[in-house]
Amino acid sequence: MTTPLNERRVANAIRVLAMDAVQQANSGHPGAPMGMADIADVVWREFLNHNPANPQWANRDRFVLSNGHGSMLQYALLHLTGYDVSIEDIKQFRQLHSKTPGHPELGYAPGIETTTGPLGQGIANAVGFALAEKTLAAQFNKADLTVVDHYTYCFLGDGCLMEGVSHEACSLAGTLGLGKLIAYYDDNGISIDGEVEGWFSDDTEQRFNSYGWQVLRADGHDGDAIRQATIQAQAETSKPTLIICKTIIGLGSPNKQGKEDSHGAPLGIDEIKLTREVLGWEDESFSIPADIYAQWDAKAKGQQVESAWDQVFATYQEKYPTEAAELLRRISGDLPADFSAKADAFIAETNAKAESIATRKASQNTLQTFGPLLPELLGGSADLAGSNLTLWKGCVGVQDNPAGNYVHYGVREFGMTAIANGAALHGGFIPYVATFLMFMEYARNAVRMSALMKQRVIHVYTHDSIGLGEDGPTHQPVEQIASLRSTPNLNTWRPADTVETAIAWKASLERKDGPSALILSRQNLAFQTRTEQQIQNAAKGGYVLAQEKGELKAIIIATGSEVELAMNAYAQLEGVRVVSMPCAEEFMKQDAAYRETVLPSNIRARVAVEAAHVDYWWKFVGLDGKVIGMTTYGESAPAKDLFKFFGITTDAVVDAVKSLTA
Repeated sequence: MTTPLNERRVANAIRVLAMDAVQQANSGHPGAPMGMADIADVVWREFLNHNPANPQWANRDRFVLSNGHGSMLQYALLHLTGYDVSIEDIKQFRQLHSKTPGHPELGYAPGIETTTGPLGQGIANAVGFALAEKTLAAQFNKADLTVVDHYTYCFLGDGCLMEGVSHEACSLAGTLGLGKLIAYYDDNGISIDGEVEGWFSDDTEQRFNSYGWQVLRADGHDGDAIRQATIQAQAETSKPTLIICKTIIGLGSPNKQGKEDSHGAPLGIDEIKLTREVLGWEDESFSIPADIYAQWDAKAKGQQVESAWDQVFATYQEKYPTEAAELLRRISGDLPADFSAKADAFIAETNAKAESIATRKASQNTLQTFGPLLPELLGGSADLAGSNLTLWKGCVGVQDNPAGNYVHYGVREFGMTAIANGAALHGGFIPYVATFLMFMEYARNAVRMSALMKQRVIHVYTHDSIGLGEDGPTHQPVEQIASLRSTPNLNTWRPADTVETAIAWKASLERKDGPSALILSRQNLAFQTRTEQQIQNAAKGGYVLAQEKGELKAIIIATGSEVELAMNAYAQLEGVRVVSMPCAEEFMKQDAAYRETVLPSNIRARVAVEAAHVDYWWKFVGLDGKVIGMTTYGESAPAKDLFKFFGITTDAVVDAVKSLTA
């Protein structure tokens, strides 16, 4: 029998904190926390293995609040269970520089595993967490010792299930049999616009059954039902589980529960007073009784579960010292000590070979060398492995071997990218994912999230321009590179040849504070001869590739396939230098003195050339300069005809320089 609402004091602590914080901020979403409080009570107090004193404990269960607008649910849980989230932090909900922003954000409060809010991406991240756990366990666990063994719990709502990314991610999760992923669906039937039955009539149970999930149902306000469903979910090791929990949004609010009124706005002072009466809660705002805190406190239990794991891991270190050291290295995110030197040796070897090949092929060659050095690489492509060239000889698909290192994501660009974010957040892996540059658009918001969360995810995009030819404007990217470059904290590399491709990979792998995008060609690109110093400078994102003959009069800036055009123009001109700028973001991080040596401020005659949208380059050439590139969409034709038709040619570069120096 369901416990009366006024007797659920432990869960009601979540409800009162949520409604009080939202009211004080005069902004937020009280309904979901109040409706999911009973589910959270059972999951967090009875099942979740975590240690508030050590939020980064390696073998902790992961918790994801996919319906991130209900952030006060998570903040209340962190506060009540003993994390460093004080009642003052709760009072500062949604205020500048607080630990409790409007949606859960990575790095603000301990215990937040991922930034959520863009609906559907949280459950996709959770799939990434579960994939990482399963793969890492298969790679490191031994028959006699298990050191990677935890669950991923995810709360999600109607909005998450309506977003297409949840279809992509959950479909793959079922195919991969991620048995330690347990999701709780807050089936309250309400979204911002009202009752969802008018626009969301999916049979969610059949949908997830068809994905290969175990689907269970529970009254979201019946602790025993939630408990039994969770036990059943844990017992199913070959399938992820969705527990459909029928709930009442804003439960406890006498006039607003079950209505959209409680979804995204404060309840109001009068309604909160009435709600306190319904809940039987006599304490003042932001006041939790000591006995309630005692029941929520997870510090002692957390220390026990971590200590028990520490003992197991100590035995593991003794019996398997090499594997233990490798696991610790990978969890820390450090690369092997010899990686940088070996990567530099490969770059020097690549320079000596002087091959003129497509940069997508150069990327595969780089992976063939770097892959064996980096067991943490977890590759993948959105059904384009043969075109993106993301497979190397050591790749093993996780669908065939859970200890593998490659994911065949299928045609799921958005899901792929959000899953990769989750795998990076989990730790132990550096994911790289790939598709055609044009189809980055499908994944755009997940790319933004990897940048927002500063995760080391490498986004590989091939077929980088009109140079892909006959497939035409639907496949030919124009504005995509500018979009990526405008994304804060994302490094976008567009290498000109084999050497710059290897440099781009090395820089992306060594970068620990954010993602990188590698923009690669379908067509072969001419090799450019470089000195050792130029190779070192290429890693700075921009450098002088060809020095002027005589007095410097003009500068040509180019990337990717257009570096060849710039070099051909250089051969016909006097007083000109060519600057290759494979990564403008990295170049702008260099000190002013270095940037001045590459782009002297007194030289205003500048021409940028790139087979992409022209607008990005004005900040480098100034109003006195010229940009040769795209201002329209492409056409369907062979690449050589397209470059001529759109005026992206050596002659155009020569003419532009002459017009500026006449």
